[in-house]
Amino acid sequence: MKMKLISAVLPILCIVLAVLVMFSYSISSNIIERESSELLESSVSGQSASIEAWLDKNLTAFSAIKQTIEKTAPSQEELQAIIDASAGYDSNYPEGVYIGDGSGKLWKSADSAKTAEGLTESTWYKEGLTRVNMKYGTAYQNAEGKNLVSASAILNDGSDPLRVISADVSLERITVIVNSFVQMSDAEAFLIDSGDNTILANRDASLISTKLDAAEDPYLQKVAKRFEDRDYTRGTLDGNLTVFQEIAGTDWVLVSFVPKEIIFSDINNLRMKMILISVIAILLLVVITERCIHIVIRPVRGLTKSISAMSEGDFTVSVKTNGNDEIGRMSSSVSDFMVAIRGMLREIQTIAGRVAKQSSNTNQVSDGMYNVAEVQADSMRELTGTVDELAQSINEIADSATRLAQVVADTKVTSDQVEDYMTRTVQVSEKGKQDIQQVSVAMDNISQSIHSLDQAIGKVGKASEEITNIVSVIGNIAEETNLLSLNASIEAARAGEAGKGFAVVASEIGKLAQTSTESVEDIVNLIGDITRLVNETVDQAQVSMESIDESSQLIQTALGTFDMIFNDIHSTSDMIQEMMVKVNEVDEVATNVAAISEEQAASTDEIHAASENMVEQAQNIAASSKEVLSDSRELSDEAAQLSQHLEKFRI
Repeated sequence: MKMKLISAVLPILCIVLAVLVMFSYSISSNIIERESSELLESSVSGQSASIEAWLDKNLTAFSAIKQTIEKTAPSQEELQAIIDASAGYDSNYPEGVYIGDGSGKLWKSADSAKTAEGLTESTWYKEGLTRVNMKYGTAYQNAEGKNLVSASAILNDGSDPLRVISADVSLERITVIVNSFVQMSDAEAFLIDSGDNTILANRDASLISTKLDAAEDPYLQKVAKRFEDRDYTRGTLDGNLTVFQEIAGTDWVLVSFVPKEIIFSDINNLRMKMILISVIAILLLVVITERCIHIVIRPVRGLTKSISAMSEGDFTVSVKTNGNDEIGRMSSSVSDFMVAIRGMLREIQTIAGRVAKQSSNTNQVSDGMYNVAEVQADSMRELTGTVDELAQSINEIADSATRLAQVVADTKVTSDQVEDYMTRTVQVSEKGKQDIQQVSVAMDNISQSIHSLDQAIGKVGKASEEITNIVSVIGNIAEETNLLSLNASIEAARAGEAGKGFAVVASEIGKLAQTSTESVEDIVNLIGDITRLVNETVDQAQVSMESIDESSQLIQTALGTFDMIFNDIHSTSDMIQEMMVKVNEVDEVATNVAAISEEQAASTDEIHAASENMVEQAQNIAASSKEVLSDSRELSDEAAQLSQHLEKFRI
């Protein structure tokens, strides 16, 4: 039971602690991620403010020089002096400002290495033509390979051609600002020009002035996708917590990120510590639970031992009752139960002794009754067998006599019927002889009629042949007439109008010839059918003649047979008369024997019925005695078994 309780409690404890650890870890992770995001955004905001201040400072200086030139409209010497004065004035733009026009002429300081080559196609010049006020443009590399960004605008000093004023700012200085003002440990930042996705500042100098889209770094590729979608919201990209901050007054976006694994390194250590603490807590809880269960189950073990002893028949054990809790009340109830069982077992032992003694006496009495009933039943069975054999013999005699009388009576009746039948047979045979003689005469008449019919059919056949010849002649005439009608129609057609009347007559004659031809064919077919039927009739008449001749011979033979039968029937009739006299005498004797046998059989049946009734009663007595004996023996056995069972219990 202890193991069952521990196995039931332990999984629950493990699940609860695991849920608590996961819940705590989830809450801590969310808090740290939120605070890290806020700190990163704060850092980016500070960096953005620093960049904006630095850019505004430079842009203010450039604008001041531009306004001075526009207001004073200096000469060439004065303009060169202003440009030379701007060089070296500030370390942010050591070469100062420079001016270019559409003709390709360049005004620069004496210390500047800038050349006029490709001036009108340069980035700063093209961007300056689109602005009135000074503004930063797109990053680019100069001829020396330095990464620069220029602030340029149109110089509105009334000169012709149109001139553009510009100043270069090194991106290395911006990179220093971007990487120096990161407030969060292990965080990084880089600056992107959202106009063409050019990297303006990055800790990796090789990436500056390159396109963000061309980067092979998976993280930079995901950042490029954000720039493509213009999505500057905070999020996690490739396992890095990333925030975006747009730089006011420019198309630049500052991106700052920190790997999540660095953020969660401390909390992961905390999670391992919490898991270790949870395992230790589970072990302590298991030990505490085991001890508590041991204290609770100890009384149950004693009670279990007592109940096990009771199940084996030992009711001498005692049950200790400690306390008033559920286990204590259960122990008290078991103790009361054992006292009651002891009393019941004592009473059962006493009753079992008395039952055993009474069953022994009943067994002896039942045994004697059964023996007497068996002897009586055997005697009655022997008597019944003797009476049964006698009854069977008498019944057989009676049955034989009765059957003899019946047979004789039936024979007498049959003889009377035979006599009547013989009388009628004699009469019928005489009439049959006369009928056969008449049939013989009739058969002769039929034979003569068949011969006459055969001759008539022969004449019909000859007539059919003559008719056929005549019809053939008519058919030939019809065919000739048809040919004449056709020739007449041809001649009438040749005659034209004069032959139209003759053509009608020729047509009618042709139709009449055609009809005659068809009628001739029908007559020929009918005559063919009549000829076939006549031939079949002739054949059938021949068969009938042969059958009639055979029948006449058979009738003559039957007439002789009837004469013999008639003589035999007269002789048989005389013999039957003599047999009838003897059958009457046998009938009287058989009737007397049957009457006597029936009286003896009736008396034997009454004796047999009485003996069977006595045998049945004797058998019933023997069966009852046997049942009583069986019950008494079974009662003795059960009393012995009860005593054996009671011996197992110790009270």
